[in-house]
Amino acid sequence: MSYAGGRPTLDADSHLMELPGFLDPFIEKSMRPRLLTRALDRVRPVVEAATDAAARRGSDPAARQAAEQRLLVDKGWNAMGAFDPVERSRVVDLLGVDAQLVFATFATALFMGKDLDLVYAGSAAHNRAVAAFCEHDPRLLPVAWIPLDDTERAVVLLEEALDLGCAAIHVPSTAAGTRAPTHPDLDRFWAVLDERDVPFVLHIGGGGRLLDRAFHDNGRPVTDHLGGGENIRSKDFLCIAHSPALFLGAMILDGMFDRFPNLRGGVIEQGASWVVSWLHQLDYARRAFRRTEEPLRQLARPPSEYVHAHLRFTPFPGEPVGWMIEQAGADLFMFSTDYPHPEGGRDPLAKFEEAMPGVSEADRHHFYYENMAFLLGSRAPARPVVAA
Repeated sequence: MSYAGGRPTLDADSHLMELPGFLDPFIEKSMRPRLLTRALDRVRPVVEAATDAAARRGSDPAARQAAEQRLLVDKGWNAMGAFDPVERSRVVDLLGVDAQLVFATFATALFMGKDLDLVYAGSAAHNRAVAAFCEHDPRLLPVAWIPLDDTERAVVLLEEALDLGCAAIHVPSTAAGTRAPTHPDLDRFWAVLDERDVPFVLHIGGGGRLLDRAFHDNGRPVTDHLGGGENIRSKDFLCIAHSPALFLGAMILDGMFDRFPNLRGGVIEQGASWVVSWLHQLDYARRAFRRTEEPLRQLARPPSEYVHAHLRFTPFPGEPVGWMIEQAGADLFMFSTDYPHPEGGRDPLAKFEEAMPGVSEADRHHFYYENMAFLLGSRAPARPVVAA
């Protein structure tokens, strides 16, 4: 029996763990001197140990069986299928999910900055590399990364990513350079997603720094929950929704979903309990400012209705999903494992089930399957028939 136990399940968040040189074969020749990197050298001992363990799993059935029994215990490079695409297919079998979105982990950090030649060349290499990791298994759904600073280059990159088979497009949840992401200059980008029936997604890390670092200088320093101080801590967590809430609020209040009625978006690994109050905040913003802001008067429906019609969100394991469904509806929230990252925990299914007492099987089916299927549109697997 698989981890999902036969329940139709789509996984809205998983990752690959890049090895040194992950991007190198996919970098345009003219940019290779600037993008070839040794950035992962500091973790080389960990990576070498993990690749040695993967080789043993490939030749030793006992080692493979032991790793399968630790499927949700081993994390990062040490997890099965973290960097080996064939082994990843076995992981999908063991998880029992019908499909999973696959994000990179570190690659985008290798080409961030203000040099747009570097940014877009790196983004192109990233998208080709992630698509190559997923290309052998239709259950692995590659996620492209496309910055919006330069409309022309963003559209070219988008068309290439879609032709590569990318199932979702990760965009930064920030301003598009000096413009809002809703600026008419970017309409061509959003129009391609609308016409090609592919969603955009936001993900933690795509909104820049969560918190002014000064707030951590309190005379009582703490590490993050992984022990390094580089991932999020409690005060970072308080800010985790700011970036997606603002980005999507601007998309709604500026009428983007009226202009592009087939456009859909997902918020991944940024929690979802905040969505309940955010729905009310959006509607209040329209009521409070519509007399002085013409775009608000032009909206075809209340802002909260656009959320239900176009957006979906992944809660963290342990958030009160049952209460969230009761307050906001069963159509907004999606299951995810975050495999093989430690934030997903060792038993996300159990945590989600514990958080949904009294939730009907029909509403659970929306959480585990239908809401992500809606997000994926034509890229979704065939929908199973489930009794109400």
